[in-house]
Amino acid sequence: MTRNNLGKLEKEIRRLQQRLASIENLRPGTLSIQYRDPLERKTPFNQISYTLQGRSRSEYVRPENLDAVTQEIEAYKQFKTLCAQIVDLSIQASRIRCGTRTAPKMTKRAKSKPSDRT
Repeated sequence: MTRNNLGKLEKEIRRLQQRLASIENLRPGTLSIQYRDPLERKTPFNQISYTLQGRSRSEYVRPENLDAVTQEIEAYKQFKTLCAQIVDLSIQASRIRCGTRTAPKMTKRAKSKPSDRT
């Protein structure tokens, strides 16, 4: 890779960072419909489930808040995607700056048998 590629990578990183900065309200989670009486599937309600700091949580979502919560979940997905892209490009740029080659391919190591360990 050349310095020209480094400039392109840095430009793309800045573009992604600007998109990242434009994301406003976000929240992790998955929306689902639950039932107060699951056997008869009566009285449905919306619920958001998510994990934060290693703890799983579920919350009731009022019908009037459903659109807002859906948009926040989509914004969070976009946030995660942009972060992953920025990290990937940053690693590529760092390799160019440091003069290192691409990461070596991982090979599977053969499992040793107990008799081979002695």
